[in-house]
Amino acid sequence: MNRLQAIRPFGQRIWLDNLSRELIASGELARLLADDGIAGVTSNPAIFYKAISGDASYQGELAVLKQNAALSAEARYEKLVVADIQAACDLLLPQYEASQGNDGYVSLEVSPELSRDEAGTLAAARRLWAEIGRANAMIKIPATAEGIRAFQTLTREGVNVNITLLFSLPQVEAVWDAYIAGLSARLADGQPVAGVKAVASFFLSRVDSLLDPQVAEPHQGKVAIALSKAAYARYQERFHGEEFAKLRAAGARPQFLLWASTGTKNPAYRDVLYVESLIGDETVNTVPDATMAAFRNHGDAALTLPQNMDEAKALLAAVEAAGIDLAAVGEKLQQDGLKLFEDAFAQLLKLTA
Repeated sequence: MNRLQAIRPFGQRIWLDNLSRELIASGELARLLADDGIAGVTSNPAIFYKAISGDASYQGELAVLKQNAALSAEARYEKLVVADIQAACDLLLPQYEASQGNDGYVSLEVSPELSRDEAGTLAAARRLWAEIGRANAMIKIPATAEGIRAFQTLTREGVNVNITLLFSLPQVEAVWDAYIAGLSARLADGQPVAGVKAVASFFLSRVDSLLDPQVAEPHQGKVAIALSKAAYARYQERFHGEEFAKLRAAGARPQFLLWASTGTKNPAYRDVLYVESLIGDETVNTVPDATMAAFRNHGDAALTLPQNMDEAKALLAAVEAAGIDLAAVGEKLQQDGLKLFEDAFAQLLKLTA
């Protein structure tokens, strides 16, 4: 068992934060699934921009698509990548089936331009869900107020969602409120809840990148991990307590936390900091290639997420006492993240225009 595989016994799954046609066609994705125990894949506009701009196989298909003037740049992009999502879903299907639907998911994001458009998000998510046509697909939606409302509706409709750009505890709580409400409505509709899967993507390195210059030296590089531990404590309370009991009895799955933005941005920190520090049951870590290679080489797998919860709580209290509003920080980081995704999507559409 290699170091990445050694994470599995602790109940966490590692997903790859990358996808391209070459990754699939070369057999590399299949190797990662077999050798490293990778259990899912996430994508975003920046990932697909890199893939499409650097792969001649996309260019040939794109040239054909551009002959159809009725297709928008976004429609051409979707035609390029939906096939990749389908192929990745098919590769991961054995894991999905063997785990009774706990593992084996592939995420595709709705247009970031819809982040403040609930109706538009719903329409796009429903369209992509139908076009992909795979039970182990996930539609990725940002956790704006409009996105969270759309998420609740999609959960009621049985669409799998990866709700993303979470940076604070209030944001996570709002997402879980929507998930539980959506499942409750689905159950009341007489629909099965056992097949619905959602994750809540909590971003890490961007928190420390913003806050390190503002916090005392002993707290630098530690706030994101402390926030993650606090979120996990609330996860345990909400999904393993009375609130979720009726839904759990009906077969509903808890909404796992997914650790995102786990590549260490500060070179002074250990390059596997956001993997080693947050290993725990019923969680996912979506890892970029470089961080995955680093962990494969020298990462240590141990049950770390439930440890030192009191210390994490004390650290967050000290940061807030120093005048830092962590909820406001989360809002700023979400807005910054939306801008990055919108810029990446705009660049992507220039390729397909």
